[in-house]
Amino acid sequence: MNGPETLAILRDELVQQLVHHEPPVADPLDISPWLAMALLQKAIRRGHRQFAVQAAATLIRQSGDGFWRRCAVIAFEDVGVADPNTVSLVVAALAGKTFRAKIGGEWAVGSFIVERLVKAPKCRSADDLLMLAERHPAYEQLRLGLTYGAIPELLALVRSNAPLPKRALALWYAIGTDRCPSPQLRTRKGSPQIVFDDLCEAGHPHTLVEIAREGFRKTGQVLCPFVVLLASLKPEQPALMEDDDFPAEPMFGALPSWALDVYSREGQQALRRFLGRDCNTARWVRRHVPPAQRIKFLGDILFAVEGGLLRNHYRWPLADELRRSWAIECQGPHCTDATEIIALLRADIPLLNEERGHVL
Repeated sequence: MNGPETLAILRDELVQQLVHHEPPVADPLDISPWLAMALLQKAIRRGHRQFAVQAAATLIRQSGDGFWRRCAVIAFEDVGVADPNTVSLVVAALAGKTFRAKIGGEWAVGSFIVERLVKAPKCRSADDLLMLAERHPAYEQLRLGLTYGAIPELLALVRSNAPLPKRALALWYAIGTDRCPSPQLRTRKGSPQIVFDDLCEAGHPHTLVEIAREGFRKTGQVLCPFVVLLASLKPEQPALMEDDDFPAEPMFGALPSWALDVYSREGQQALRRFLGRDCNTARWVRRHVPPAQRIKFLGDILFAVEGGLLRNHYRWPLADELRRSWAIECQGPHCTDATEIIALLRADIPLLNEERGHVL
């Protein structure tokens, strides 16, 4: 079955499921699109339907195309191998505004997709793999060396039994760092069509490859083929499903505390205020990290402590190791082991929430 046939079947399935969906009533929030995107993605990770629906209404009003691209990224980044059926429905909905108008309109389709993402089991292994490939100090030389590899050599490494981050780096360079750039990788043109064709020939499920191909075409995210790579390594036995251990999450007006992260102006302001406090986390960061890098560093640690946590978390050994390795070993040259600072920030989350309250 080729790509167009696969996508046509998925779009038919989306239409059939929409018959049973009643779009909820949701008023858009008076917040910036960046804050709305953070609220949408974190609400989906945490299984908070109402927050996710409100954020979706806000983004559809403010930035329709941005909303659909964000949903696609969330599908591959936060759901991934845990629920390929949900990922496929999100990709089917990317067919365009004309298609969505024919099957119910932006809100009917968008609210269905968001509710489906909220309910889906979650696995962030594709994003954890990306962070390892991009940042882990053990692969620093490889990030330079693979820049010059020919496509057949890179694809041979992808098919090999090399450590998974090495295979991921080879795939990234083969698909092209021009389309999916990283400050840690040199820019080179890739061959996405050859990469996805080779994934099919290597025996990966064709339907999943075509879903990833279309997802990549729409978003340019290397997460899409990474999901294919990880799916072949997922154990056959049922995974452990559980909720992560969430810190306290007070409300500030209409927004939960965790909506403020390093990717919004309001979140950065809260982190800046927090770094000026006399507390264990702020003292540690001021002692170890240069001033120009402190906000980004603390934002990454906050992601490990709070932002990347999942409800309905699909747990399996390889994914757990990818998550641990990214959080502990990939926080930059000023922190070779993040165990201590992660523990300090988790204890100081109530103090950060005080600053979030001031900002909001």
